[in-house]
Amino acid sequence: MTDWQKIDGGITAPRGYQAAGITAGLKPSGLPDLALILSEVEAIAAGVFTTSQVKAACVDYCRQHLRTKHSARAILCNAGQANAATGTQGWVDALESAMAVAQALNIPSESMLLASTGVIGQRIPMDKLKAGIPKLVAALSETGSDAAAGAIITTDLVTKSIALETTIGDRPVRIGGIAKGSGMIHPNMATMLAFVTCDAAVSPTLWQQMLSRAADRSFNSITVDGDTSTNDSLIALANGQSRTPAITEMGIEAEKLEAMLTAVCQYLAKAIARDGEGATCLIEVQVTGAHDELSARQIAKTIAGSSLVKSAIFGRDPNWGRIAAAAGRAGVPFEQASLQIKLGNFLMLENGQPLTFDRAAASAYLKQAAMGAYLEEDTVLISVSVGNGHGEGKAWGCDLSYDYVKINAEYTT
Repeated sequence: MTDWQKIDGGITAPRGYQAAGITAGLKPSGLPDLALILSEVEAIAAGVFTTSQVKAACVDYCRQHLRTKHSARAILCNAGQANAATGTQGWVDALESAMAVAQALNIPSESMLLASTGVIGQRIPMDKLKAGIPKLVAALSETGSDAAAGAIITTDLVTKSIALETTIGDRPVRIGGIAKGSGMIHPNMATMLAFVTCDAAVSPTLWQQMLSRAADRSFNSITVDGDTSTNDSLIALANGQSRTPAITEMGIEAEKLEAMLTAVCQYLAKAIARDGEGATCLIEVQVTGAHDELSARQIAKTIAGSSLVKSAIFGRDPNWGRIAAAAGRAGVPFEQASLQIKLGNFLMLENGQPLTFDRAAASAYLKQAAMGAYLEEDTVLISVSVGNGHGEGKAWGCDLSYDYVKINAEYTT
C-alpha cells in the first residue's frame, strides 16, 4: 500500500513549473534536441553526478553551482553532443549557453543548471543552440513535459516520464520526473540524465540527502552494459509552491516525501533499464539475507550486470549457474550453503543444493516476459537469498541481445 497516486503531467505536474522541447538542429537526424525546464520561483536544487574522471562541462558547471548556491530556476538540456572531453572551449560553451538562456528568461545566469547528452568529444553547435533559444523560451508551457522528455533522448526507443501525488498536512504535494538513457548505463551516481520537479518546501541539506538516498536505491542500482557515462546527471528542484510548511528535518512528512521521491526515481530507473539498447525484457534482481542493504544491492547489481546472465535471459535459458557465479564474485562474503536462487516461481537452488525443476516451463516464463506489456508484464524476476541477515536490496537490468552490438557498432557512422 502506497501513500501516493499516479497522475498525469510529468515534470510539469507539480505547481509552478513549465517545460519545453524543440528542434534546434543539433542532431543530424532533425529530431527534437533542446529542452528547458523552468520554475516560476527560485527553487531548492540538488544534484547527483557521474563519478567518472572524464566529465562533461555541464557536470563540472552544475557541481560548481551547487557547491555555493543550493537553488536554481531553470535547467537547459541539449541532445546530440555530450560536450565531454572538449577542453577549455567546451567549458566556455557551457557558460555561454547558460548566459544566453538566462538572458532570454530574464533571470540571473547563476540560476541556470545544465545537462548535455550525445557523442563524447563533440562540442555543442553554439550558433544553432543560440538561434533556437527564442523558440525554446516561447514554447514553455505547463503542459510541456512530453515535449521536453522527447527532446532529451538519443538512442532511446521511448520517452520516460512519471508524476505522483500525495498529501502532506492537508495539502496535495506532487513530484514529477523525466529521464533519458538506453546505452552506457552503469551509473555510480544517478543515471544518464534525469530531471525531477517537486512543489514541496524542503531545506537544501535535507533535499540533497533525500535525493542521494533515492539515487542509491534507483539509478545507482541499474545496469545495461557496464559503461558509466561522462554526463550522468540527476537534478531535482523543489519550489515550495504547494504552500506546505517547510520540511527541515526527518519525520513522518519527510519520510513520506522521500518515499515518493524514491518511487519516482525507481520508476525512471526501471524505464531506462527496460529501454536498454536491443533489450526485450527488464530483469529485476531481489537479494535478501545479506548483512546490510549495501551488500544486498552489490550482489543484486553484479547479477543484473552479468553478461552471461543477461545473455542467458535473452536465450530463454534458465541457467541458474550463471546467477550463482555472479553472486559469488560480487565481493560480498556469504556462506555457499545458505544460497538460494529462484527464477520467477521456479526454485532452482536451496541451501546451496541444486533442485529439480521444469526447465521447459522456466524457459516459457522467460519467453512470456519478452512478450509482456511494457513495464508491467515484461519483467524477469531473479530472487536470491544469501543467509539470515536483515539486508535486502534490488537492482535492475535488461537482457543482452544481438541488436545491442549492432546499435553500438553503428552509433557514430
